[in-house]
Amino acid sequence: MRYPQRAPEAPESASGLLQLTTSPHSHSKWSTPRIMWTVVACLLPSVLAAVYFFGPGVLLPILAAVFGALLTEGLTNKVLKKGCTNGDGSAALTGLLLGLILPPGFPLFGAFLGGVVAIGLGKAVFGGLGHNIFNPALVGRAFLQAAFPAGMTAWAASLTKVTSLVDGITSATPLGWMKFTPGLPKTEINGILGNMFFGNTGGCIGETSALAILVGGLVLVVLRLANWRIVGSMIASGLLFGALFHATGASQLTALHHLLAGGFLFGAFFMATDMVTSPITMKGMYIYGAGIGLMTVLIRVFGGLPEGVMFSILLMNATVPLINRWTVPKVFGGAK
Repeated sequence: MRYPQRAPEAPESASGLLQLTTSPHSHSKWSTPRIMWTVVACLLPSVLAAVYFFGPGVLLPILAAVFGALLTEGLTNKVLKKGCTNGDGSAALTGLLLGLILPPGFPLFGAFLGGVVAIGLGKAVFGGLGHNIFNPALVGRAFLQAAFPAGMTAWAASLTKVTSLVDGITSATPLGWMKFTPGLPKTEINGILGNMFFGNTGGCIGETSALAILVGGLVLVVLRLANWRIVGSMIASGLLFGALFHATGASQLTALHHLLAGGFLFGAFFMATDMVTSPITMKGMYIYGAGIGLMTVLIRVFGGLPEGVMFSILLMNATVPLINRWTVPKVFGGAK
């Protein structure tokens, strides 16, 4: 008679009891602190480009925003009787992102207050990291847009002057220059593309250099910390509708101007791809990115403001729960 083989014994813990855990049983090497600090490292090219074009003084608003975010994170954790989470890098990243989307020379108190609002109203009120609906850094910037409208539209000139054309417009953003100056010659409009790519134009601290953004952003995509579907669909949508409105004469901005100007690339790589506030389904990512690109172009062309990336991402953040619900894959054998 053959007896069944004895099943292998289950592993025991140090106390001699069996360890029963829920899924997932396969863990990734990417912990929350590692993800956050990697994104911070990928933002360093934009920081260095800002220092080169605007001077080391731009570091002060960035540090003020980071300090406000870290201080608020620590205080809210203490009030809610949670452990200290400043070490995971999420608050530091929020402050850094906020600082990079502020104008050079922005008041330090305003940058600090923006960091407080970004963490307090953008994250803590929702329950902390992983529960927020909106991108915290953009919540802080939206508050500053309303509280400091003059400071949020005061653009400093680049310290590096390349051509006489740049000398004439570095005190304003290319978007504002082209939107509110009708009838510009095509040679002047196209002549600034090179400077927009390298960063020798007016704009927010970390948004002017498309080259620096691409260096850090593509690293995130390669490491799969930024989903290429969101980035690709946002860029494709912006190029498509930007070219369409330019062809119909509705806007002087070509598709490349929409791509390189303002915060489009910065938003595509570092804001729209936020893991907490973006869709989790593949179809949803395409819809989400395409929606941001379309709304950004619509605001730039027909809105009263020259820029629209911030509002577009925040509006699409609000639709993410519905997008996830509508695009969830059907269970095998389940009803449609």
